[in-house]
Amino acid sequence: MSSNYDSYSTPLSSRYASEEMSKIFSLRNRFSTWRKLWYNLAIAEKEVGLTVISDEAIAQMRQHLDITDEEIAAASKEEAIVRHDVMAHVHVFGNTCPEAAGIIHLGATSCFVTDNADLIFLRDAYDVIIPKLVNVINRLSKFALEYKDLPVLGWTHFQPAQLTTVGKRATLWIQELLWDLRNMERARNDIGLRGVKGTTGTQASFLSLFHGDHDKVEALDQRVVELLGFDHVYPVTGQTYSRKIDIDVLSPLASFGASAHKFATDIRLLANLKEIEEPFEKSQIGSSAMAYKRNPMRCERVCSLARHMGGLLNDAIQTASVQWFERTLDDSAIRRISLPSAFLTADILLSTMLNITSGLVVYPKVIERRVNSELPFMATENIIMAMVEKGGSRQDCHEEIRVLSHQASAVVKQEGGDNDLIDRVKKTEYFKPIWADLESLLDPKTFVGRAPEQTEKFVKVDVAKAIKPYEKYITNEAVSLSV
Repeated sequence: MSSNYDSYSTPLSSRYASEEMSKIFSLRNRFSTWRKLWYNLAIAEKEVGLTVISDEAIAQMRQHLDITDEEIAAASKEEAIVRHDVMAHVHVFGNTCPEAAGIIHLGATSCFVTDNADLIFLRDAYDVIIPKLVNVINRLSKFALEYKDLPVLGWTHFQPAQLTTVGKRATLWIQELLWDLRNMERARNDIGLRGVKGTTGTQASFLSLFHGDHDKVEALDQRVVELLGFDHVYPVTGQTYSRKIDIDVLSPLASFGASAHKFATDIRLLANLKEIEEPFEKSQIGSSAMAYKRNPMRCERVCSLARHMGGLLNDAIQTASVQWFERTLDDSAIRRISLPSAFLTADILLSTMLNITSGLVVYPKVIERRVNSELPFMATENIIMAMVEKGGSRQDCHEEIRVLSHQASAVVKQEGGDNDLIDRVKKTEYFKPIWADLESLLDPKTFVGRAPEQTEKFVKVDVAKAIKPYEKYITNEAVSLSV
């Protein structure tokens, strides 16, 4: 006897994704949405003037919009016979609604339900992930404000560079996420419906139904769109809506994947430096062999899935490029995989990032120690300028500090010692005029420029403006992760 453990199921839905996202792309929602499309098509056709559709037919369809398990099983058996998924469901829906059996799918082609349903799912999926992205931005913004004044060693080429602050670094992550939010909003709001276009997009079948009345066909197209809650219909299509729309829909997700990967990679590197870590649960095991380890498994998951999501965009690009004339069917199988996968993956990434950003752990003492180890070298320019103010020569001072810097560097690199440059300055008579000023010249906060001010303005102006429309979705609710 077999069980659910004997067949493969995608980890995207079985292991990681949220229930709300999984439901959007479920078979039950797909087939129930087909029924809603047939129901609204019948309403619109009747309103526009098709008298063959009775009130009883519409009422019966309305009572059975949510498909049952038994009906799904019956449609599956029917499809095995007729080898056509849409017609199998037409037959089953007709059996359930005998008053409507003769008018279900009237004038329509399969893409009326399959394509319009896909567009509904894509918009609904964006409505799930956009609020999650807003919450990631909001939580990172609170983090940025909390640590806007904490000096930290900056890195360029992963080599020590001028100081920044922990909060300012977080704004770099946030800014990319704001762009992702903008891109997702544009893509979501650009989604329209295919509407009622017929087998090759000419609406010939509907023109026949309404005896050559073009105005009624246009009214029908618009009314179906209104009934389904959309504000626009694509003016022209082939049998399908242009697969270029899938590129527009998936591009923001792939771009977000790059932002997520960069954020998670930075946290992984900072974890190695012991400056910042992702949350680590009390009973969590980092390694089966090395008990002391605190592996950044959440950020590693983000990097792993972000790479997968980025690759799915190529599916959409390649598919759009090979659609011949009004359509071919080589788009069907790959879209069944790539479109749900992209949104399930984005959903998982955002849930994981919500968990991470809710509990980032900062180690100020480690950060301070690393800053202090590099600060003497960074202070050389300040020392030179201070000596000039005391009447010294810039060139002479530059040579003095250059020699001492190389000596201190040799202690660090060759002997493994601490940076003793300041001690050398204190022992060198040439620098006696500024000995009393050295402490102020070495204050880390004087090396961060406008980082605190930039952070505060960015969060309170740019971030606040971007997320204000989503205030009702912002929550401090904890996000737990599956294994």
